[in-house]
Amino acid sequence: MAAIVSAATLGVGLLAGCGSDKKDDGDDSGDKNAPAAAGKFPVTVEHAFGSTEVKKAPKRVVTVGYTDDQAVLAFGVKPVGMTDQYPNPAGKTPDINTQWPWVKDEWGDTKPEVIMKNGDSGPNYEKIAALRPDLIIAVYSEVDKAAYDKLSKIAPTVGRTKGEKELFSAPWQDNAVHIGKALGQEAKGKKLVAGIQAKLDKAKKDHPKLASKTAVALSWYKKSLAPFTSTDVRGRLVTGIGYKYQTEIDKVADGNFSTQLSPERTDLVDVDHIFVINDKADTAALKKFKLFANRRGEEGQRVLPARQRGPGRRRGHVPGHPAVPALRHRRTRRVGRLGSEHHRHEGRPGDPAHERTRGHPMGHGTLP
Repeated sequence: MAAIVSAATLGVGLLAGCGSDKKDDGDDSGDKNAPAAAGKFPVTVEHAFGSTEVKKAPKRVVTVGYTDDQAVLAFGVKPVGMTDQYPNPAGKTPDINTQWPWVKDEWGDTKPEVIMKNGDSGPNYEKIAALRPDLIIAVYSEVDKAAYDKLSKIAPTVGRTKGEKELFSAPWQDNAVHIGKALGQEAKGKKLVAGIQAKLDKAKKDHPKLASKTAVALSWYKKSLAPFTSTDVRGRLVTGIGYKYQTEIDKVADGNFSTQLSPERTDLVDVDHIFVINDKADTAALKKFKLFANRRGEEGQRVLPARQRGPGRRRGHVPGHPAVPALRHRRTRRVGRLGSEHHRHEGRPGDPAHERTRGHPMGHGTLP
């Protein structure tokens, strides 16, 4: 059985760990509601629900997608409204969703209005309308045609990419460029993506042995093993640095970004390395799961737990926030350590789980 490696060893910090910590040049003014300065307009963006024309640089952007706020920040724009990906602890300020280390400086003192919370059935249209947006971004989201029609009556709305077949399956690269185009900064989006991709490619080149290893990213969810598919952002990060993914999971997931395995299918996670996206408590529960522990014990492998450092359950680590800001952030140890099964990694284990019956999107593929 595989060694269990903290997913905090993947992604942003991991990728940034083998490159520069310098941010990409671009307009990032300190204005409270920074417009998409330096953007080229008008621009027409094609998406899953048609096409949307953005006539001029938006000054009041509302983001509906789970990580769209982070992606928008990468282009120097501070949303006036956003989705609260994680419920803020009662009485706690400021909103923890604006305090991740890869976005905290970008937000500064700005306090966006929360237009949807984790677990809500949909966005609060009245709140959105009250914010008087001139652009709505609904890319990494579950917005359907009916919801899109309601949003587009409030302001020009850009939906998920046209090529996204299943929800949350679009590559983080595509989402980044898609949102950049809506903000008149498509060229910058491509540049940001190229910078991150170069680090992935370097990691793959520097560690060719990973190509012979199989891997899977999973979470302990509702007392079950819940692996992510190869098309989910977490799966893409794993293959992005050279691993072979357990694609049999894709078949079992049947079009969803993840699945919950029945006890008799724990064989699907019998791979060389497992990247666990959980907090300390859930990781401990996973280790106690008899079928999983017994399989691991038969092979004499070790479990490598992550250390919980962030607020709340499965929240603040890079693979859980697959957006450009997170993917550019230096936060974990060097990618070279991934090949070792006998070390610890520090980080904030987490995922963007919105705990719905249809699934628990735990990834944020974004940029700042």
